[in-house]
Amino acid sequence: MAETTVDTVEGTDGDENYAEVTTFESEVPVEGEYTSESLAGRFGDPQPAAGLGRRKNAIARVRIVPGTGKWKINGRTLESYFPNKVHQQEVNEPFKVLELDGRYDVIARIAGGGVSGQAGALRLGVARALNEADVDNNRPTLKKAGFLSRDDRAVERKKAGLKKARKAPQYSKR
Repeated sequence: MAETTVDTVEGTDGDENYAEVTTFESEVPVEGEYTSESLAGRFGDPQPAAGLGRRKNAIARVRIVPGTGKWKINGRTLESYFPNKVHQQEVNEPFKVLELDGRYDVIARIAGGGVSGQAGALRLGVARALNEADVDNNRPTLKKAGFLSRDDRAVERKKAGLKKARKAPQYSKR
């Protein structure tokens, strides 16, 4: 990191001032500047990150770390936790959109809800973690694909006097 100092020296030609510029190299990085290692980490290498996703009654806490694409969901692999291919594809969508397949290992804890809600919660958690890992590059793509917004649809409660949330009992005229 180069630092520059400017010294003003009285000149010998009367009252004129001369500016003397001195430049020197320092080994200590100036606060606010990045070293080459931190720049490589910010723009090239994958960074670890975490995200939380919710869908219906399911909550997924997700950590992504640079790796080879392994999944650990509540101690099980992706294929054993979500045997349905549709749910596996749903969970993998954020990686596919960003073309980051196999660059991160995913560790997730999921609680509550059913299989579909858990898959949706995991997708949101993964997308938020990828967003946190590299906001400048990942956010526009994830936002455009709709992966960063929570799907807040939930089961509507049953009302008194009705069979279900909206289904009324059969009407008899007489």
